[in-house]
Order: sequence, then structure tokens, then C-alpha cells
Amino acid sequence: MDDRLKIKISIANRVYPLTILPSQEEGLRIAARKIENTVKKFEKNYSVNDKQDVLAMCALQFAAQSEQLSINKTSLNKEIEDRLINLENRLNSHFKD
Repeated sequence: MDDRLKIKISIANRVYPLTILPSQEEGLRIAARKIENTVKKFEKNYSVNDKQDVLAMCALQFAAQSEQLSINKTSLNKEIEDRLINLENRLNSHFKD
């Protein structure tokens, strides 16, 4: 039995039919709204009317945000790892005495 949904997502005045799992619907609709809002912002603030240019700017912005989150997560993981190693060393030295 196929439990997939057929939905339509509108981005930059174009409709895209998709077949998705029900668990993906909310995320896709939220993402589409974010893209639409970003498109409107770029068109208003930068007087860009070419949809391809606007969508490229949106893609760059979202990709940069994703990369920055990845960088921040890696940095945080390294900091946590360093603290745990330091704590382990301190505990080991304490119990050796």
C-alpha cells in the first residue's frame, strides 16, 4: 500500500507537484513559505525582477545559513570534546593519587 501524498507547492509563481511521505508535508510547506517570503524580500529590497536571479540569491542565502549551522555545530562539538577530555584527565589524575 502506497501511503504517499500528492501535493502542490508554489514557488516564485510556479506550481510544483510532488509526491511525498506524509511526514514530509509540514517541512516542505514551511520551506516553501520561507522561500516565498525571501523571494518577496529580495524583489522589494533589491529591485530584482528576474525570478532566476532571485531564486539564485535565495539558494545562496539558505545554503550559507545551512553551512554556518554546520560550522557552528562542528565548533561546538570540538569544544565539548575538549572539555570532556580535560575532565577525564582531571578525574584520572585524581583517582591515581
